[in-house]
Amino acid sequence: MSREDLARAFHYAVYENVQMIPYGHVTSYGHIAKLIYKPRNSRQVGQALKFLPQGETRLDYPYNLNNVPWWRVISSSGTISNRDHGSMIRQVELLRAEGVQVINDSKIDLVTFGWFPETEFDEYD
Repeated sequence: MSREDLARAFHYAVYENVQMIPYGHVTSYGHIAKLIYKPRNSRQVGQALKFLPQGETRLDYPYNLNNVPWWRVISSSGTISNRDHGSMIRQVELLRAEGVQVINDSKIDLVTFGWFPETEFDEYD
């Protein structure tokens, strides 16, 4: 399998698992990494979400910003990751529209709003 195929498979796994996060909940980059059996690749989860294409779904690439709820993924500390201001504002807006309480425009209570299904890696935390 080529490096490109491996990267695409990783991105697809990330997107499929992010689509499973229930409305009104969040999870962490690290938890998505655990769900896809790559517990040390939380930064790459963030990169995969960063490179989600805009626009229409294509047969050769079925994921985009419209069908993957990227805004439901935050840091393990319960904060919205620091990146360009426009993206952070949009993430806060989308989370609040789902009823997620965002404190000081960046903090989310993971006990109340977190979604963390068990993984085989949880016993090692």
